[in-house]
Amino acid sequence: MTTPLMPKATAVWLVDNTALTFDQIAVFCGLHPLEVKGIANGDVAQGIKGLDPISNGQLTRAELERCQEDPSAYLEIAESKRDIPAAKPRKGARYTPLSKRQERPDAIAWLVRNHPELNDAEIGRLVGTTKPTIQSIRERTHWNMGQITPVDPVTLGLCSQIDLDDYVAKSARREERRLKKLAKENGTPEGDVLKDADTTTAIEADVPSRPAAEPKASDVFANMGSASDAAADDDHADDDNLTADDVFGSK
Repeated sequence: MTTPLMPKATAVWLVDNTALTFDQIAVFCGLHPLEVKGIANGDVAQGIKGLDPISNGQLTRAELERCQEDPSAYLEIAESKRDIPAAKPRKGARYTPLSKRQERPDAIAWLVRNHPELNDAEIGRLVGTTKPTIQSIRERTHWNMGQITPVDPVTLGLCSQIDLDDYVAKSARREERRLKKLAKENGTPEGDVLKDADTTTAIEADVPSRPAAEPKASDVFANMGSASDAAADDDHADDDNLTADDVFGSK
């Protein structure tokens, strides 16, 4: 589905002037529902003037009324009288307006804290910053570190929720491939996780020992008999070693 020109400005107008749901506006403008909710709360797209899609021919009044009556329906953009080329994906760092460049460290701190799986290149493309700045915030050596407060970059308007979700999904797939490769190199089946050395070498002190079998009565009396026989033999041996002086005493 083709999105209208200036989607955020169009979303601002639809939020202020229609009874459409957040999902309907998000699908029509190519935004995330959370972004539309942020626009309604005044957290996103601050200072952006709404653009009427009806006056510029991107939406008809009948289509708008149809979707307002049926919340499950979605808006269809009007056919343009001119062929508008599709926007090409941008490569490289994102351009950040001068008014928002002071807010980039806050966005970087939020991404580093909440999405550690993102690498420096992905964060740089999301908020339009450089790797040295990201590294200084990671290591907490930034010159203004004491004044940095983590803030969602979507709320600051530095990136869209769709772009953020896309990068997070890519990093999750990359981490999954890394774990599979590591498991293959170590010879462990997929899904198994190597345990820490502390776990594998720990002494199992809590495992109860197996109780010894109870002795039988025959074994007990047999041992007692053998012990008494041994004592009797010792007595006989002592009697054999006695002399006359030991019995009658010396004079």
